[in-house]
Amino acid sequence: MEFRMLGPLEAWHDGVPVPLGDQQQRFVLVVLLLHANKPVTPARLAEIVWADREAKPTLVRSYIKRLRDVVGDATIETTPTGYLLRAGEDQLDTTRFARLRAEAADVRADDPRRAIALLREAVGLWRGKFLEDIDIDRVGGAEVISPDESYPDVVGDLAELELEAGEHRPARDRLRPLVQADPASQKHAELLIRALLAGGDRVAALRVFHATRDALAALRMAPGPVLRKLAARAEQGDPPSSLPSRPGEFTGRTGEIGAIEAAAGAGRRAVWVSGAPGVGKTGLVVEAAHRLRGRFPDGQLLARLNGFTPGVDPADVGDALSELLLELGVPAEQIPATVGRKVTLYQATLWGTRTLVVLDNAASPEQIRPLLPEAEGCLAVITSRRMGDADTGEPLRLAPLPPEEAAELFHALAGPARLRGRAADVAAVVRRCGYLPMPIRVAAALFRRHDRWPLEHLLRLLEENGPWGAEDDGGTAAVRASYHQLGEPQRALFRLLGSLPGPDVDVTGGAALAGCDVAEARLLLDDLHEVSLLEEAAPERYQMLDPLKEFAAVEPAPAHALVRLLDYYLVTLAAAVCAAYPFDRAQLPSTTDRACAVTPVFADAEAGLRWIVAERDNLVAAIRYAAGHALPEHTWRLAVLLWRYFNTTNQFEDWIGTLELAWRIVSADAGNDYGQAHVLLRLATAHDRRGQLAEALELAAQALPKWRRLGDLRGEAATLCALAIPTMELGRHEQAMAHLEAALVKYEQTEDRRGEAHALSMLGYLNEQHGHLEVALRQHESAARMLREIGHVQGLAHTVNNLGSVQERLGLLTEALASYTEAHAHAAEVGDHCVEAYALNNIANVHRQRGRYAEAVRYHDKAREVAANVPDADLRTQLYLDRGATALARGARQEALTAGKSALDLADGSGNRAYRARAHRGVAETLHAMGDHEGAVTHWAAAEAEFAALDLPEAGEVREERSALGCACGPR
Repeated sequence: MEFRMLGPLEAWHDGVPVPLGDQQQRFVLVVLLLHANKPVTPARLAEIVWADREAKPTLVRSYIKRLRDVVGDATIETTPTGYLLRAGEDQLDTTRFARLRAEAADVRADDPRRAIALLREAVGLWRGKFLEDIDIDRVGGAEVISPDESYPDVVGDLAELELEAGEHRPARDRLRPLVQADPASQKHAELLIRALLAGGDRVAALRVFHATRDALAALRMAPGPVLRKLAARAEQGDPPSSLPSRPGEFTGRTGEIGAIEAAAGAGRRAVWVSGAPGVGKTGLVVEAAHRLRGRFPDGQLLARLNGFTPGVDPADVGDALSELLLELGVPAEQIPATVGRKVTLYQATLWGTRTLVVLDNAASPEQIRPLLPEAEGCLAVITSRRMGDADTGEPLRLAPLPPEEAAELFHALAGPARLRGRAADVAAVVRRCGYLPMPIRVAAALFRRHDRWPLEHLLRLLEENGPWGAEDDGGTAAVRASYHQLGEPQRALFRLLGSLPGPDVDVTGGAALAGCDVAEARLLLDDLHEVSLLEEAAPERYQMLDPLKEFAAVEPAPAHALVRLLDYYLVTLAAAVCAAYPFDRAQLPSTTDRACAVTPVFADAEAGLRWIVAERDNLVAAIRYAAGHALPEHTWRLAVLLWRYFNTTNQFEDWIGTLELAWRIVSADAGNDYGQAHVLLRLATAHDRRGQLAEALELAAQALPKWRRLGDLRGEAATLCALAIPTMELGRHEQAMAHLEAALVKYEQTEDRRGEAHALSMLGYLNEQHGHLEVALRQHESAARMLREIGHVQGLAHTVNNLGSVQERLGLLTEALASYTEAHAHAAEVGDHCVEAYALNNIANVHRQRGRYAEAVRYHDKAREVAANVPDADLRTQLYLDRGATALARGARQEALTAGKSALDLADGSGNRAYRARAHRGVAETLHAMGDHEGAVTHWAAAEAEFAALDLPEAGEVREERSALGCACGPR
């Protein structure tokens, strides 16, 4: 007899269903089944089944008698302590389910296929909800422990195993009804999205995400990072992978590959692969990473750290984190400014994923530690010439290949047809290559290219091109031999590439470096790639392995060749910036004194920005090279041209770092007002964005007289605005307005409509602060009209958002909501997350004023999510202020107090006096509402004094508010 309770109650005997009698009889059976192999007294049985009326003992005995006729080989015994239904483990589907689940957990790690089979059997036992046709109150009520909650857990465990095994369809089909029934279950939504993505159904995956997001929003929760990353993957396509292609004809290293795979299987955090130059560290790790793709389905990333790359500084930790975050799908403008916050975002983005991170060519353990994933299920594999420390991963030291593996590699690369019967000569070749993969590849490429050479000729060349130094055991002989077989144009370019400032070069940059046209450069680079002296990092982009670069750099490149390359970077960057940021054209430094015959033409903004992103590391390296080689004009102009890109992508370290380097160089030339003015202006903007107001003010003040001496009205106007912003934030509003009015005049004189609109909008903001709302309204409307006419979407987003604020204060809530909604749309279109967050927050404020608190909270949450990685202190302060106001309005006083104090802390740190005054006011109002009148007094007084010092109308509002209070909060 088999009893089934995981669904409607059923009993089966020899494959045939057994009738179980009337409902009362079924209740008695269920009670006995729930207490299987344990006695139940007649009184207790009657109490459970007939709780609402007294049951005679004869009634209980009659049902037991009938059931004995039903249960067959499962006996109902009469014991001294009651009735006992004796049933074997496999006769009850509930106990069988629990046993299968436990067995699967035991074998999951060692035998996942067996675990899948066991869990499938367990899930197959379910036919519906537990005892779905039984009134639970008649069989024990609250005392009955339902296994219903175990079913979703088991389906989730099974889905994880099936997805790892590549069986996404059964996982998808089981998960769909679960997620439909409970869309707020993030775990099951994540698994379903993974299954749908594995099947290529990105549209359905996004629908699941949207349903779960909405269900969570109803609970005032936001999707977690794993769910958000899966949604991004559904939107953007395949998981991130920046791995290069697998090394051709990879052979040997079975033990080393096995060690990396074992570390991955054991859940290790990192593996540190060390070894000599040319020993094949990167090739081994890339091969292992490709083999491990199935174990790390959420991404395989590679960051080149340039630890031992000749002529290139080791990668800064902040830059490496930015690169990895971009690969993980974080938009550039959302990447934080500081290394600490980048680390936090990096670890949060990896959390809940199975991602492999290759950190190639590490300089030191210190460089690596912030880049090691902390998330369980992720793995970092590091390559370096030096050994790691105990906390930086399992050590794996690479030695030269065993002779037989070295010979196998040469055979695979050179082709076996010309090597038959030449084992001894092949052994001599690989011995002369030091059994190192890199020179073996070079030697094989040389031999393959010259198909009429006998092997003896290659061996003789290797013997003639001996090692450079006594410490070299022959590894560079192959490189030298290959080099001597090149034509002079190829040799010349090879030597030039040894002095390349950056990590790589594209075909056009190679043409500039070599002083030839692009077609010729393409052929030369391809020739070097053909003989394995270059690697193709991306289509038409090449890099040189460090040992080869050391060889090539023995003879320094002529200075004029590197100046040609810097000219290419300078002239092309100017063209790319003009295309990507067309409204900046009038304020760019001139590059007309430099020329480059191979500069590409950019068809649109996207093409210009794409080039800047691709060359970013090379451009930073070029600035550093120029600064160190007495090329001041290249140094400062490259740094100034990059400012807008660094600003919009929040790359503050390189923005400030390159400009400070440029300032050190250009300030040494006392007569260079032009360069100094440009650098100071952009440095001032960077420091203002970082909240360093005093520094920003000082830098802008230094720039202003230089623009005036130059007679450059546009530069003077931009600097007046750069002075106005920190001046305003420091509370000197009259002086800020004077700067803006002067800037407005200059912009009008130069017919710079974008500049006019910017100055007008800032004046409108200040007039709003001082209660001149009609004036502010006109200024914002004029600014918005100008920006619409010239098509400046980003500026329009800012201005329309400010316009909505004025409309809100005038009580025009419908108009304000329309303005905020428009601002949000424009900001989202151009990726300006700062304005997007402000607009969402302002929409929340309108809903609060209308008494729609749930909607207000929802938009505050959206604003906080968008602003999470925007490094803008003023934005964060405003969000806290308004969240606090909404919390207080809906009676969540402790939440309001926390938000107010957070705003006050931020305002104190940035020095923004207006925000500090508003934060004091918010804290005072909250403490008053909480009955802490003595605590509120200090904040009332601080708010009133600060508003009065700024000559803001809120000073009078605070006085009136306090006058109406009959408690200790009133004026004293």
